[in-house]
Amino acid sequence: MKNFFLLALAGVVAQLVDGSLGMAYGVSSTTVLLAAGVAPALASAAVHMAEIGTTAVSGISHSSFGNVDWSKIVWLAVPGGVGALLGALGLVWAASLESTAAYVEPAVAIFLFMLGIYVLSRFAFRRTERPIHVRPVPRAFLSPLGFVAGFLDAFGGGGWGPIATPTLLSSGRMEPRKIIGTVDTSEFVIAVCASIGFLFGLSLAEVPWSIVGALFLGGLIAAPIAAYIVRILPTRIMGTAVGGFILVVNANTFFGAVGLSSSLSTVAFILIIAVWITALAFAIGARRQEQEEAAEGQTA
Repeated sequence: MKNFFLLALAGVVAQLVDGSLGMAYGVSSTTVLLAAGVAPALASAAVHMAEIGTTAVSGISHSSFGNVDWSKIVWLAVPGGVGALLGALGLVWAASLESTAAYVEPAVAIFLFMLGIYVLSRFAFRRTERPIHVRPVPRAFLSPLGFVAGFLDAFGGGGWGPIATPTLLSSGRMEPRKIIGTVDTSEFVIAVCASIGFLFGLSLAEVPWSIVGALFLGGLIAAPIAAYIVRILPTRIMGTAVGGFILVVNANTFFGAVGLSSSLSTVAFILIIAVWITALAFAIGARRQEQEEAAEGQTA
């Protein structure tokens, strides 16, 4: 029972971050499950099955607050669903082979570690926000983005938001709140397709339903709250915190995968902590500077 509530709490935190930042539910939840010793395929399956419920509630909540651009949903979600189905099948297939099973967890850890670096650098080390000029996003851009993000999301246990949200933000063509709401709402299709893929390769008895239930309960509580605060949450600071969290939790597995010695791993881990603290300080300072500049502009 204690573990159930701890997992539910992890689901609350993950959904608060995902719903307000447009990323990190899958990455954060999978990171926690892998650290607890859950097999990669089972961890990703549990997360995506829980996400069927949490993304539905999140999408409804975002839509009610006007955070969704429905013209982008089909072109992003349908290719993403195809990619998620293939990614789930690929992960189950890889985990079922004795010759490759030992490499699945390190491969997933490397993938999550790379995502952590990307999220941290993307949100922490920018002096000013990039200007937004709202204009159409080409379908030829949305569909490949959806497919790649969906595939990596299912195969790595997370990646839809960390790939789709920053990429759309970098285009400068959509309001941040519209990007977050659209990506979160599209994720329902990705969760359904990934879950179908996992059920092709896993029996119902193998699915850790207690984990699914705990994550779903936590996400259900947090989804409406996250959608409500999406306009006022300091996304720079939250993104920096999530990126550092992913790096810290995946560090040991990543170091083992790349063959670092124990002494070098210790030094690298301390360095990661130092970089994370520095990034948080930089993000907080940049946030304050933006607020001061905005206040001075209003005064002028």
